[in-house]
Amino acid sequence: MLRQALAITGIGIRSIPERWAPSLVIVIGLAGVVAVFTALLAMAAGFESTLRATGRSDAALILRGGSDAELNSAFDRESTDLIREEPGILKGSDGKPLASAELMVIAELVRKDDVKNGANITVRGVEPPAFALRPHLKMVAGRNFTPGLREMIVGRGVLQQFQGANLGQVVRMRGSEWTVVGAFESHDAHDSELWCDVEVARTTFGRRGSSSVLAALDGPEGFARLKSAVAADPRLTMDVMREQDYFSGQTKQFRKTIGFLAGVVTIIMALGAVFAALNSMYAAVAARGKEIATLRAIGFGGLPVVVSVMIEALLLALAGGLLGALIAYALFNNFAVSTLGQNFTQVVFDFKVTPELVIRGLVIAVVIGMVGGLLPALRAARLPITVSLREQ
Repeated sequence: MLRQALAITGIGIRSIPERWAPSLVIVIGLAGVVAVFTALLAMAAGFESTLRATGRSDAALILRGGSDAELNSAFDRESTDLIREEPGILKGSDGKPLASAELMVIAELVRKDDVKNGANITVRGVEPPAFALRPHLKMVAGRNFTPGLREMIVGRGVLQQFQGANLGQVVRMRGSEWTVVGAFESHDAHDSELWCDVEVARTTFGRRGSSSVLAALDGPEGFARLKSAVAADPRLTMDVMREQDYFSGQTKQFRKTIGFLAGVVTIIMALGAVFAALNSMYAAVAARGKEIATLRAIGFGGLPVVVSVMIEALLLALAGGLLGALIAYALFNNFAVSTLGQNFTQVVFDFKVTPELVIRGLVIAVVIGMVGGLLPALRAARLPITVSLREQ
């Protein structure tokens, strides 16, 4: 039976060039399904990768109790000073707590691809320890801002996606003017931000306190000690979380939305691809009807015929899946875009076409190929030899 199946399969594969048009319908249809599916999930993977890369597991982010984002959090300077004195925070080389009180403000910049509408951008006021807390952040152009002056530095993603914030330009926001003196790169969500001195931001925007405090943890037990101390202090109503967990948690809703959208679009396109595969494989079986009937007449079984048709369908489906994955990789891998994050500000990220997504796309293509080839295969095996010969 195996030899018969291989023999019939070989004949069928060699005849594909003679039936290139219906075969191409299967390949192109499945390539489209896999390309769209992979591209949509590559968007979610890129967004998740960017936010997961943001933050450290050995640093804690302190927000006002009940706040799910820095933008919704606000507390006064007295609370900030109390937080600095809590146990579990690592001391710097100067003997002071390695912590940065930070203020988040929303500004508006114009996107390069949409000059008519502005988009929200995060302005983060930071203290000097903010740079020690984020050692991966590097200046790539210009210099750092000078404390006490209305100067700011911009992330690489802002420079890529928005206009009006290049080195030396003046950014106007809320009745104030800020000079861009440098650009930085962090390879995470901070690439989508503008940074300035927190004291100047407080004075300029009429804020008295902070949105959050970022603190380095003192050893493996530092997080538990800090969280317990903050919870036990009646003067503080704060939530303590690891910085990495905070940014990872912001991807949940986006991943759910994109996953649902990818599922709906894939199902709709897959239905079309299944019907295309059915039609093409029925045409292929009909074109080979006399050949299959002759083989069965000289002793070939029905099961080898089914196997040969299924193998042909799966090979075409696999070719379509590989083509779709290649298209998605060529067009979308590392393609930079921006979208709204949980703070209702733009987050710049790159699409990520990962091996896992490629494999998932190929599995979908193979499943569609199996469904599309099964009925034509069964018909080829069950159709009486005399009927098959007569149809020719």
